[in-house]
Amino acid sequence: MGEFTNKIDFEVLVMVKNANPNGDPLNGNRPRETYDGFGEISDVCIKRKIRNRLQDMGEKIFVQSDERSDDQCRSLAERAKSNDMMQKALKSKDKEAYAKAACETWMDVRSFGQVFAFKDDSVSVGVRGPVSIHSAFSVLPVAINSMQITKSVNSETKDKKSSDTMGMKHKIYSALYVIKGSINHQLAEKTGFSEEDAQKIKEALRTLFVNDSSSARPDGSMEVCRLYWWKHNCPMGQYSSAKVHKLVKITPKKDDPKEFEDYTVEVDSLPNLALEELEGI
Repeated sequence: MGEFTNKIDFEVLVMVKNANPNGDPLNGNRPRETYDGFGEISDVCIKRKIRNRLQDMGEKIFVQSDERSDDQCRSLAERAKSNDMMQKALKSKDKEAYAKAACETWMDVRSFGQVFAFKDDSVSVGVRGPVSIHSAFSVLPVAINSMQITKSVNSETKDKKSSDTMGMKHKIYSALYVIKGSINHQLAEKTGFSEEDAQKIKEALRTLFVNDSSSARPDGSMEVCRLYWWKHNCPMGQYSSAKVHKLVKITPKKDDPKEFEDYTVEVDSLPNLALEELEGI
């Protein structure tokens, strides 16, 4: 694999329509929002979707969802134990070799990092990954619509029919979210993250909501509209990520924007900073 050379910053614009992009389990699964009323999608949720896309693309993933397990392992500890090189390093108490084997085996470990701390193995190894993802926030405050949902049949056999009420379902009618992130060269060197890996992350971001439909997020309700991918001209980057992310300026064209076309997106430039702009899927 080609060595990862220069720092990368990226930004993804996501349009949400009639969907719950990320429910808050501590708030009745209502869409997450800040105290100021802006919609939020946690970085953990975004990484889960990236992992799922990478897995769809044929990559080996360490942190798999139970319903997506492709190796019959029932836990992270079991998955780690299935790696012969890691177990060999564990016996020799070589933490560096243990981390290296994990990075070589699983793309999400060498991308996002991972803490290996399993009681049975008495192991504690931490890996810092080069790919950092911010929580996503909406451009404008969101309006959350709630509806009561019902059932037409009893869950269990009973003499008397139970109440039809099941609970509440929440959705955001329309909102534009912004995901920001970067890829660090120094950490990429340590985990073995390659230029090819960066391209796969880019494709995962571009197709983030492919094969991600659910009752809360019907097909077509979550759309990647734009992906901005900046590549610096030196390993450490000639500009800070904060300065690069400020290049994208989003302004609503009207008071109540409902479509992506209802926003004006302007992207400024910086000297010697290459920008690749991609349409999402």
